[in-house]
Amino acid sequence: MLFKDKVVLITGGGQGIGAAITRRFFAEGAIVAIGDVDMDPATALANALNGGGSDRASAIQLDVARAQDWADAVQALTTAHGGIDILVNNAGIYQKSPLEEIGEDDWDLMMAVNAKGPFLGAREVMASMRARGGGAIVNVSSMAGISGSRATHYCASKGAVRLMTKSVALLGAKDGIRCNSVHPGMVETAMGDTAVGLPGEREQRIARIPLGRFAAPSEIANVVVFLASDQASFMTGTEVAVDGGAVLT
Repeated sequence: MLFKDKVVLITGGGQGIGAAITRRFFAEGAIVAIGDVDMDPATALANALNGGGSDRASAIQLDVARAQDWADAVQALTTAHGGIDILVNNAGIYQKSPLEEIGEDDWDLMMAVNAKGPFLGAREVMASMRARGGGAIVNVSSMAGISGSRATHYCASKGAVRLMTKSVALLGAKDGIRCNSVHPGMVETAMGDTAVGLPGEREQRIARIPLGRFAAPSEIANVVVFLASDQASFMTGTEVAVDGGAVLT
């Protein structure tokens, strides 16, 4: 098992890509903390994973835009397990709006969840990881953070995560803390569906993907798990596109 007894905190871990990531870490022996603002799916997933008699999964109330929630989550895991080995900053929101219709409140919320959240998370776990001799942070960004998109505030928030990842990688390297970012393209999730809601839009998107389909959430989870593992021990500050080749077109 890649992560036997390692403590992993996954934000937005109760649904979509986050749930797939949670399941993969659990399958590899990790102690998984499912951080989510919505406790119902997080708790349901934790119960399902523990259904075979395990107690390695738990749900933690975590609004990633609130510093106190981060402090409380890290303290709870430190008390229960001695600290955190891996942080996956997966929680995020999406809004499809023309530039002229994006209000200041829309911008502020997008940046608070998608950019401020990973910043607070990285800041909060550094001391714990340093005390444990190192760790890994994986930030789930987006292809929109590399190539841009028509959702201006979304791509700005994800671009911020891309460059913040490189900064955290530089700062953490001396303490054995690696930080990398994953950049999914279109994924078969409820959030992904909101991006292709107009008639014919899904087909148009698929036509621009060389592999000819959207990703399954598990395909994103596989890359996240790899980057967090010792198999990627000499990778830090790296951005990995998981988009079926769309960035090439």
